[in-house]
Amino acid sequence: MRLPGPVRRAAATADFPLSVKISVRYEGQLHCEAVHGPSGTKLATDAPVDNEGKGESFSPTDLVATALAACMATIMGIVAKRHGIRLEGMTVETVKEMSADSPRRIVGLKSKVTVPLPADHPQRKLLEGAGLGCPVHHSLDPRIDKSVEFVWKG
Repeated sequence: MRLPGPVRRAAATADFPLSVKISVRYEGQLHCEAVHGPSGTKLATDAPVDNEGKGESFSPTDLVATALAACMATIMGIVAKRHGIRLEGMTVETVKEMSADSPRRIVGLKSKVTVPLPADHPQRKLLEGAGLGCPVHHSLDPRIDKSVEFVWKG
């Protein structure tokens, strides 16, 4: 995905022109603050309750699930825009499953994409392929169950 001019230049480095710098500061008490380099947007993380935290914000592994859901929606939105299709109201719900054994890791990211279009939409295959082709989906460990259910309601 291409970013607008000034953001793209601010995000890039000489070695990796499509890179983005994320800075994280450990605040103590299992809280971190992350800053998105190009925009300066901040977000907080907290360790989950089942791993000594308070669960007051997204955990780092929650952000992996969030990244997958948002990436699928964004890539589908890009393809829809190119083809004049309106996807406003589409939702993606992703359930993150953690291992019970060590090392602690994500073992499942099961997603449900609800598309506000009829099941017989002529671009259904294109849109579903776009969602499954998102960069986060391709970047995750192949041992993670990344099943996706598409529900068409229109």
